[in-house]
Amino acid sequence: MWWILLWLLLTLMPGAAWAHAFLDHAVPAVWAAVSAPPSTLQLFFSEPIEPRFSGVELATAAGRPIATDAAAIDPRNPAALVLRLPPLAPGRYRVSWHVVSVDTHRTEGSYEFSVGQ
Repeated sequence: MWWILLWLLLTLMPGAAWAHAFLDHAVPAVWAAVSAPPSTLQLFFSEPIEPRFSGVELATAAGRPIATDAAAIDPRNPAALVLRLPPLAPGRYRVSWHVVSVDTHRTEGSYEFSVGQ
């Protein structure tokens, strides 16, 4: 019986080495329509990330970049990035992100949300 537990332990452990940080959820949410412009974007990932190698960019739906400060790790959650936003006009926005997890794997993605529509 002990060998079954040992086999299970050895089988499951390498999976942790293959982990990647994927977007779990965001505020505003993916494809959300918010009535008021948000003051921040919050992106929550499936595992802690390395802030020096991670970032978030915001653009209009037409692709015009929106100037922001650099995204920062949430001091309460090492798996969350926070991006302060300037006042946003009504319209659709595209969020593009790239992160490197603490195990050094890079992932990236994008999503959209809209303000006042």
